[in-house]
Amino acid sequence: MSYSKLGGRFCSVHVKQSLPRRLTSNSYYTKLASPYACQSSLRRGFACTAASHMRDFFPAQETKAIRTTPPAWPHHGYTYDEMLKVVPGHRKPRTAGDWAAWKFVRLCRWGMDFVTGISKAQKAQANVPAGQVVTVKPLTEAQWLIRFIFLESIAGVPGMVAGMLRHLGSIRRLRRDNGWIETLLEESYNERMHLLTFLKMCEPGRFMKLMIIAAQGVFFNGMFLLYLMSPRICHRFVGYLEEEAVHTYSWCIQEIEAGHLPKWTNENFRIPDIAVSYWNIPEGHRTMKDLIYYIRADEATHRGVNHTLGNLEQITDPNPFASVYKNDHNKPNPTLKPSGYERNDVI
Repeated sequence: MSYSKLGGRFCSVHVKQSLPRRLTSNSYYTKLASPYACQSSLRRGFACTAASHMRDFFPAQETKAIRTTPPAWPHHGYTYDEMLKVVPGHRKPRTAGDWAAWKFVRLCRWGMDFVTGISKAQKAQANVPAGQVVTVKPLTEAQWLIRFIFLESIAGVPGMVAGMLRHLGSIRRLRRDNGWIETLLEESYNERMHLLTFLKMCEPGRFMKLMIIAAQGVFFNGMFLLYLMSPRICHRFVGYLEEEAVHTYSWCIQEIEAGHLPKWTNENFRIPDIAVSYWNIPEGHRTMKDLIYYIRADEATHRGVNHTLGNLEQITDPNPFASVYKNDHNKPNPTLKPSGYERNDVI
C-alpha cells in the first residue's frame, strides 16, 4: 500500500494524482480536503488495495441480538424511464422574495465552487443547459466526490429545520399540520442517505470536515430564523437549491457519458451496498451512472416539492404530495415538474 503523508493525514497517491496541483500542495490541499483515506483496488478507482473497493468509513456495529436496522423511510422508487425524463429546469423569480432566494442560491453556488477547489476552467455556466455544458478541463472523480459530499451535507438541513418548526407550530396551535412534516423530514432523511452513500466511497479530510461543521452551523441557524419569518421564501430557496443540484448531477452524467471519468465506467467498479439496498437498484443497473440517475431523480423531486410548497398557503393548505385526491384528480408528480405546481392545480 502506497501513501504520501500530507498535513498529518494520509492520501492515496492515486487520488492525489487525480487532483489539480494546487489541491495537492501542502499549502493548499491540506486546507481544502486533506485527502481521502479511501481503500480500493487500482482497477476500481481510488486505488490502494485490492482487498476492498469501499473504505468502511462508518461500519455497522455488531450486536448480540440485532441483525440490521432498515431505513425509517423506505425509498418509493422510480421507473427507469422516469429517471431518464428528469431534466434541469428553472422557475423564473416572480416576487422580491423569489429574487432574494435565487440570488442567495447563486452566492451559495460560488461558495461551493470555492470551497471544493473548482477552477475557472472547470466551472459550468448557470445559464447553459447541463447537456450542453463544455468545460476546458473536466472534473476528476475525486473532485466530484468532494463536491457531492459538501453539497449533500448542506442539502439535508432545510427539511429538518422546516419539519421541526412545523412540528412545534402544530403543537402550539393545537391543530394538525396536514402532512407537511412527514414530507419535509423524509426529504432531509433522503439527502442524508445521499451523503452516506458518497461517504462509502471516500473520506473527506480535516479541513472539509471543518467546513461542513461551519456551514451546517451557519446554515441551520440562518434557515431557522428565516423560516420563522417567511416559510414561503425558504421553500423557494430550497427549490432553487435543488435546481442547482439537478444541474450538477446532470453535468456529472454528461461527463461520464463523454468518457471523462474512466474509473467510474470501469466494468469492475461497483457502487456501495447501502445504495443498492436503499434504492432497490436491480442487477444490471448498478453502475455509477445509474446511481447518479437515482440521486438526480431525488433532487428533482425535492425541487418540485419545494417550489410547490412555496406556492401554497403556509398554515392552512394541506400537503398535496401526501394527500388522497378525489377520483377525477390525478396525484401530482413533482419529479417531472421543474417549476412546481401552482396552487390552483393541486388544491
